[in-house]
Amino acid sequence: MKNSILGLLAFLFSVAVTAQPKVGIQVYASGFTRPVDIVNAGDERLFIVEQRGVIRIIDGAGQVLPSPFLDIDARVNSASNERGLLGLVFHPDYAENGFFYVNYTNNSGDTHISRFRVSAGNPNAADPDSEKILIVEDQPFSNHNAGDLNFGSDGYLYFGLGDGGSGGDPQGMGQNRQRLLGKMIRIDVDNGDPYAIPPTNPYANSIDTLPEIWAFGVRNPWRFSFDRLTGDMWIADVGQDAWEEIDFQPASSTGGENYGWRCYEGLATYNTSGCGPQNQYVPPIHVYANTSSVGCSVTGGFVYRGNDFPDLYGYYVYADYCSGRIWTLRPNTQGGGWTNEFMMQGPSSQFSSFGEDQFGEMYLAGLGNGNIYRVVEQCQAFQVTGTATNVSCPGAGDGTITLDIDNNTASYTIAWSTGAGNAELTSLPAGTYGVTATNNIGCARSLEFQIVEPDPPFIELTADGAALAASQGYASYIWLLNGEPVDSTQEATFAATQSGDYSVLVTDANGCTFTSGTLSVVVSGISEAELGLTRLVVSPNPFTNSLRIEIDAPKATNYRLRLMDTRGQTLYQWEEPVARGWRKDLELSQLPSGMYLLGISANGKELVRKVQKL
Repeated sequence: MKNSILGLLAFLFSVAVTAQPKVGIQVYASGFTRPVDIVNAGDERLFIVEQRGVIRIIDGAGQVLPSPFLDIDARVNSASNERGLLGLVFHPDYAENGFFYVNYTNNSGDTHISRFRVSAGNPNAADPDSEKILIVEDQPFSNHNAGDLNFGSDGYLYFGLGDGGSGGDPQGMGQNRQRLLGKMIRIDVDNGDPYAIPPTNPYANSIDTLPEIWAFGVRNPWRFSFDRLTGDMWIADVGQDAWEEIDFQPASSTGGENYGWRCYEGLATYNTSGCGPQNQYVPPIHVYANTSSVGCSVTGGFVYRGNDFPDLYGYYVYADYCSGRIWTLRPNTQGGGWTNEFMMQGPSSQFSSFGEDQFGEMYLAGLGNGNIYRVVEQCQAFQVTGTATNVSCPGAGDGTITLDIDNNTASYTIAWSTGAGNAELTSLPAGTYGVTATNNIGCARSLEFQIVEPDPPFIELTADGAALAASQGYASYIWLLNGEPVDSTQEATFAATQSGDYSVLVTDANGCTFTSGTLSVVVSGISEAELGLTRLVVSPNPFTNSLRIEIDAPKATNYRLRLMDTRGQTLYQWEEPVARGWRKDLELSQLPSGMYLLGISANGKELVRKVQKL
């Protein structure tokens, strides 16, 4: 028969890294005249829209091509600050059909949504005579023309139109269902002539609302974008004179949202004449005050989905045209709400638009100085990693942690949860250790290390009669009987000569010691005479409820008596002096039927008899 006692050995180690992004900008190209949009066509080029009516190209090497992609200056009225060629988007199948779409104000000041085509023989030149006008919308004033266009993941063309201008939406366009002004629009440019109404538009079959309308109540959605990963729409709506706002429309939306203008400016009441209750309107996810120190005109950006700056991934980046301030916005990881973080104070370059390249890297246009900036994450160069060594043995205090900090030439500080400030910790007991490293521009990296100690190992202890064996592979073995050493051979096997509870103390290659569980062993085979008895009678055997033990010994001796199961586990045990004529009756009616062992021992020797209960 073999019995086994199993232990467990496991080593655990983990590191968690967190970082807060810090946005910066770098000049990528310059020399543009009032750039207002940055767009890619699905390749390495960037197309820069100039307000005067010209589109220019930055090639994959960052060089500005000398000839424009498109020049419709003669058709464009850019005399006012908010008029001109204002937006560009390429058809999702541009590589096959060569179509792109623009938003501009014509010489009469009206908005044109038009389609053009690239030239047949030159991918860097469009055909100015290929214009197909899709929509003309009368603009009563020179401002609030919006200008952005984007294709959604559904393949439909979306664009925003401002409320017609002046101030305070004097004609109530934001809530007027019979005008496109003050709305977000969705049309199907792949069907119909010049377009079709998507059948899933919220007012596709309405008799009192224009079917092109996707959402209501925007004042001047100068820039909006789709998250290229999720399809969510982010709308930056320029405020009146108190609040700038950012609206959010999830990709699951079926349209029809009313964002509240002119009833509300941001979250504040503006002009509620003719308005419904507040719960009929969709509030912005974020607002900021229109003040000289903060800003006066929001410039919407994108959710960063590029590969170059992992710390920035998933953050919506936006700016203010007046102040040059740049922020990030994202869902609150604590659950509910949104977290807004100030990133930087940019130069006085009138940030007019953000753009993405084909890989999701982000760019920013400075209308005032004609620069195109690349948006970067300044903390990317600040990398902190670490290695940890667990403690060698249970209860030891010899764990270590070493940081590896790559920070180029900037200085940094280190703050451990233990209060230490150096890059290496030694003589550590098991536990959790946190550290934050911060460089001289405020980039912070936080890591957490778990130092653990080894669990007791697998020590299998087996017995085949009196032959004991333990798990192989340890440096040394000390066998124990009833907790006391009984062997000095330091071998994984041992021949028991006495009955009792055996265990083994092992030492591994690291010098760690572990003790196995115990195993009860019965050593039999000695005679009655060897035990000092002249007579031993156990009756009846088999027995039903009680068992009588009769012993004769020539002289009074203390004997230990015990009843065991067949695994050697002691059920009853007692010790008393035995002499001639000694007799003991054991009441065992509560025991289940089966085979048992009766042990009688003295002076380190034990005589064992089998008894059976019926």
